[in-house]
Amino acid sequence: MIQTLFETPSAYRPTDAEMAAPVPPVEAVLFDFSNTIFQMIDLETWLRRVGAASGRLPRLDEPGVLAETSQQLRTAFRLPAVVALQEGRDLSAERHRRAMRGWWERVDFLRGVEDTAYRELIAADAWIPYPDTEAVLRALRDRGLRVGIVSDFAWDLRTHLTHHGLDSLVDTCVISYEHAREKPDPHLFLKACADLGTDPRATLMVGDNPVRDGGATACGLRTYILPAEHRTGERGLTDVLRLVA
Repeated sequence: MIQTLFETPSAYRPTDAEMAAPVPPVEAVLFDFSNTIFQMIDLETWLRRVGAASGRLPRLDEPGVLAETSQQLRTAFRLPAVVALQEGRDLSAERHRRAMRGWWERVDFLRGVEDTAYRELIAADAWIPYPDTEAVLRALRDRGLRVGIVSDFAWDLRTHLTHHGLDSLVDTCVISYEHAREKPDPHLFLKACADLGTDPRATLMVGDNPVRDGGATACGLRTYILPAEHRTGERGLTDVLRLVA
């Protein structure tokens, strides 16, 4: 079915001999982007950027406004109408923008400046690599492994890689909005393997979501799932190097 709908020159169909042979060594590593190798700037910094760009920064410094805004964001995100908007939001830029607007318009500080807030969300410097991201990507490169990103994302995350000087360490990016498909759709993983010229069985997928990222196993990839926690220090990516030794 994948080959029928898409021009993907790689598929998971190991032969009987391959199934009986030793597992091939890892030749390529795929990473999720958000909360795996990059994270968004902290909430207060983002709100202050929105405030500065919209002229509302003085309001944010009024007593209790920052805490109230944070609470309104959490509360609004649980509303059924907002939850419904998040479904499939990374399938296109338009759906993602609509999902964010539907959320932010329920927050006093952001209501009326949703477009400004969105510009600050996708700004090149609004997403930053974890402290151990660059070192691990360089180590993989030094070992001769190919590196790719497979991410549910609604805009071109390459702008963030370039901003931080990491674009030369990533060989391909397969992003959901460019294919109108989200993980764990096998097409995304197989497309990345095809781009890298590697057998899925010789490829490792690293992410933080056991369903979306772990779904790569259905395509023959190995997976390594990081704890889904809001890290402020190193992400624990050095463990990946032991898996490809």
